[in-house]
Amino acid sequence: MSRVISRKWGHVVVTGGGGFVGSRLCAVLLDAGADVTCVDDLSTGRAENVAALRGRPGFTFVRADVAEELPVDRPADLVLHFASPSSPADCLRLPLHTLDTGSLGTRNALRLAHRADARFVLASASGVYGAPRQNPQDERYRGDVDPVGPRSAHDEAKRFAEALTTAHAETLGTDTCVVRLFNTYGPGMRGDDGRAVPTFVRQALAGEPLTVTGDGLQTRSLCYIDDTVSAVLAAAAHGMRGPVNIGGASEITMLGLARLVIALACSRSEIRYIDRPVDDPAVRRPDIALARDKLGWEPHVPTEEGLRRTIDWFRANV
Repeated sequence: MSRVISRKWGHVVVTGGGGFVGSRLCAVLLDAGADVTCVDDLSTGRAENVAALRGRPGFTFVRADVAEELPVDRPADLVLHFASPSSPADCLRLPLHTLDTGSLGTRNALRLAHRADARFVLASASGVYGAPRQNPQDERYRGDVDPVGPRSAHDEAKRFAEALTTAHAETLGTDTCVVRLFNTYGPGMRGDDGRAVPTFVRQALAGEPLTVTGDGLQTRSLCYIDDTVSAVLAAAAHGMRGPVNIGGASEITMLGLARLVIALACSRSEIRYIDRPVDDPAVRRPDIALARDKLGWEPHVPTEEGLRRTIDWFRANV
């Protein structure tokens, strides 16, 4: 395995920089010596995610809805477009905002990158594959998506954003890359965002029953936040266009995850089964061969270790 590809950046714009993944990207880029402009309307991101960065040299926070405007005057050499509601709860609560961010927001971010002749990276998601009939999913798989179902705002926003990014590259020559993120987790997640890991951790620490949907045999692959960030920056540095899958290489059932969280949290919580959401995928695991081959990347943090770090953070902060 080759070393993960890296590159020095001068000025980076991170849309959605107040979010879980975006804020970690901001911190890592600042540590690497880049100036960072974080743009977020804080509709789902949190000001506290970047509170520790505000006093650091080179960091600028701009509160704005990228679907309406992207008020950044200074040219960048890298634009990371991570603005988007991403959790099921947020997308159900903000479907129009989700679609606007994926369409108008992506167009604005692409224009910013194109004007500055900057590298552009779109954060897409495993939702583009819908409820897949193929497992694992490689980048050639076209997916099985319901355009009018309860998950459609998120999934179609990402699919449109990918199409727009591709059209920009082919028509205008914009230097673009699409990364498809699978189930990133770790310290800093919101406990109320509706995703499995923070929900289970919050419930276990509170001694509440862990709510497993359906029979709990549906599977997901998990990728720790540090591994996701290193892959995103490797894809940015490589020059590849993608799409490229970024995620864990192994699967775990939701029932297995709930039991593991209970054990790691030393909790006495029980498991309570609830109705499974409509269009909830039965399987979701990326084929990461492309990321391995082109970027020299693969996840390094084992699931148990990542969950321990996440539980410790929730215990101390939430």
